[in-house]
Amino acid sequence: MPDIRTLSAEEARAAIPDLAEVLADCVAGGASVGFMQPYAPEDAARYWLEVAEAVAGGSSLLLVAELDGRIVGTVQVGAAQMPNQPHRGDLKKLLVHRSARGKGLARLLMEAAEREAATRGKTLLVLDTATGSDAEAIYPRLGWQRVGVIPDYALWPEGGFCDTTLFYKRLC
Repeated sequence: MPDIRTLSAEEARAAIPDLAEVLADCVAGGASVGFMQPYAPEDAARYWLEVAEAVAGGSSLLLVAELDGRIVGTVQVGAAQMPNQPHRGDLKKLLVHRSARGKGLARLLMEAAEREAATRGKTLLVLDTATGSDAEAIYPRLGWQRVGVIPDYALWPEGGFCDTTLFYKRLC
């Protein structure tokens, strides 16, 4: 049974090697999550250090999925918004290592992220994901509402333009 938990800043720093492996694996697998190939765990470690600092500052929540004591999935909630948006959070970087897919971890991470965001007063979450990706199919099944598509929003990790689909979910 997977263990889903929210990490403190100290735990996030200690988990950087595992988190870096998950991110590098997802980018190698073609996930459009902000990084270009080739992308090694050493490259990803710098990103996760920034995330740990955001957790320390209270601007992000970092959740992980563990199997057999190893982190194999993660998701973040950006909790710091502009003064006129204290009710909103940004769901970011839902990642599951390719070796752990098909076990329901994405669903468990999303449900836990939604609960954690709600306990912090968030009533609305938003996200964007690569149009046509496997990830895009997950969100409607979890109750997220599709808003629309922005063409040429980013690049696929191997190059070439990638559209993005926007989603939202009310938590109340």
